[in-house]
Amino acid sequence: MPTLAGTICMGLIAIIVGVQVSIAAPKEPESKSANVAKGEKIFVRHCAGCHGHEGKGDGYLLLGPEPANLTRPATKAKSDAALLQTIHEGKPNMPSWKVRLSENESRAVLAYIRTLKK
Repeated sequence: MPTLAGTICMGLIAIIVGVQVSIAAPKEPESKSANVAKGEKIFVRHCAGCHGHEGKGDGYLLLGPEPANLTRPATKAKSDAALLQTIHEGKPNMPSWKVRLSENESRAVLAYIRTLKK
């Protein structure tokens, strides 16, 4: 027959294990629209200065000539991997964002870029 101390100890273990399971459980993936909305906020804060608010490359020419027009068919045709690499590594006129943006934030920006209209 378990003692009161043993019962309390088992209860505490169950609570601790339950907390660890709830902490370790993966988060539900964000909905596509929430991810796009998050990407838009990041884009406006970090990218629109050069690429323009509509992504047409008509922002300030801070880092050199001709920021990419993200609405062009050539950009739309690029793979997600290629665009993510550009976001992470940068280009001659574009800084690398891998230090400032997490993988999830970069993917959110990409999701937003995919919604831009010509």
